[in-house]
Amino acid sequence: MTTTAATKDGLPSMIAYLTRVLKTPTIGAFWEELAEQARDENWSHEEYLAALLQRQVADRESKGTVMRIRTAHFPQVKTLGDFNLAHLPSLRRDVLAHLATGTFVAKAENVILLGPPGIGKTHLAIGLGVKAAHAGYSVLFDTASNWITRLAEAHQAGRLEAELKKIRRYKLIIIDEVGYIPFDQDAANLFFQLIASRYEQGSVMVTSNLPFGRWGETFSDDVVAAAMIDRLVHHAEVLTLTGDSYRTRQRRELLAKEKRAGRD
Repeated sequence: MTTTAATKDGLPSMIAYLTRVLKTPTIGAFWEELAEQARDENWSHEEYLAALLQRQVADRESKGTVMRIRTAHFPQVKTLGDFNLAHLPSLRRDVLAHLATGTFVAKAENVILLGPPGIGKTHLAIGLGVKAAHAGYSVLFDTASNWITRLAEAHQAGRLEAELKKIRRYKLIIIDEVGYIPFDQDAANLFFQLIASRYEQGSVMVTSNLPFGRWGETFSDDVVAAAMIDRLVHHAEVLTLTGDSYRTRQRRELLAKEKRAGRD
């Protein structure tokens, strides 16, 4: 069947068929609505075509973003817009804005967030991960202990290389809470292999409550820790954050509120 051979009455069924074959359901759903708008506003053929294609692309990108965020396995979805920057004056706004563009992922660069517990490192990591997903990059999030468990299970099953290759398909991996739980020598070696496998190949984002000088305590080996840090920071933005814990601050604010209420 061709367009020229089709009658006007047969156009809807023909377009429905063609959009199914081309896998463009949004065009199939909106071509009539946009055609009426085009006639009312005297669009050219080119303007009508562009409007249809834009609608299809926007819908596909939106669904792709939702899927990337879902498969990232964030513990919860948090955005940078929800983050109260006023409580973290040590964070440079220009650096955060640059990281939010996701260009570091395109360059296979890393991001390291260092600072005491409770100041919002995980929130920032998730927020930047969500931004990367919106920019079209695949993301995978987990805690450091869970990453080790995943690698240890693969190693025991004799498929560590296959697992590392699978992880390399993600443009950005986020390793949360490095330093909260110490690792033995075997775990440290697995962690090193994860970092080494992504060196200049894919981006890594790490949050840690420990400065680099104390990573040897976590990985049971100063040499392994130094080699890991060397690969992480070679192409990286390292943000050392200072500030009050959210929980401590919230408790302090609650006590102040109760004190004011008592005076009233």
